[in-house]
Amino acid sequence: MSERPVAKSDRGGWWLAEARPHPALRPFLRSYAGYWEEEAVPSRMRTLPTRSAVVVVNLGPPIFLRTPDPSGGNRDFGSFAAGMYDGPGRYEHPGGQRGVQLDLTPLGAYTLLGVPMARLANSAVDLPDLLGPGAAALAGRLAGTPAWADRFDLLDAYLLRRLDAGPVPDPEVRRAWNLLLRSGGTAGVAEIAADVGWSRKHLTHRFREQAGLPPKVMGRVLRFERAVGMLARGGGLAATASACGYYDQAHLNREFRTLAGCTPTELRAEGAEPRLLTTGAETRPP
Repeated sequence: MSERPVAKSDRGGWWLAEARPHPALRPFLRSYAGYWEEEAVPSRMRTLPTRSAVVVVNLGPPIFLRTPDPSGGNRDFGSFAAGMYDGPGRYEHPGGQRGVQLDLTPLGAYTLLGVPMARLANSAVDLPDLLGPGAAALAGRLAGTPAWADRFDLLDAYLLRRLDAGPVPDPEVRRAWNLLLRSGGTAGVAEIAADVGWSRKHLTHRFREQAGLPPKVMGRVLRFERAVGMLARGGGLAATASACGYYDQAHLNREFRTLAGCTPTELRAEGAEPRLLTTGAETRPP
């Protein structure tokens, strides 16, 4: 039995089990979140662009996922990986959700999934199609393991093997990503290109290939994610627009219509939080 500390919480109809990944994985993987629904209640929710790519190892019924790119979604998925979004999507579930959600950094996803992240932008792909039969075997082992600490140990072992074999991002792309993060998405492409010593065209090409979205679009997503978080915590529209680098409230509204498919007021009325999927966000024991 693993001695890994696992935090469990009741989210009002859901249970959530969380733990930190192995130290070697933490630069690539933001969190493990196991979830299970106490009662089988059908659900439907808007999905939003965030700074994370998502892997869901599904241990329950299929999830219908509508992605910004219709060719990469709009169907039922079992276990899947979803890349970076720059537009809204939706997910629907008949109830009885169970599984594990992994939130990966864009460059962490590039290494751990082993494919150019541009391939997954605005879309999702079945995990066995992406990672091979070992992904289906992993889901089976997780389903047959009763303790969450042991489940997370299984994930550590599987991902550490992939870490050793995965591609390594260009140092310039990694620095560009860090510059975008530190600026809250406000750093310009020309400024970043000059810093890393590449042309804007080359930076845009390599960054999109490895991180999933061009740096300018990634900056928009980071500003949007911060704005969603501020609004969810009760921030005013004008103050949020100013703090997140928008010209004015009208600019904020336009960006929300593009990235969320609705206005900030409509999104706040839905109770949205800065996440891509709800499957690891409001969660109860199998």
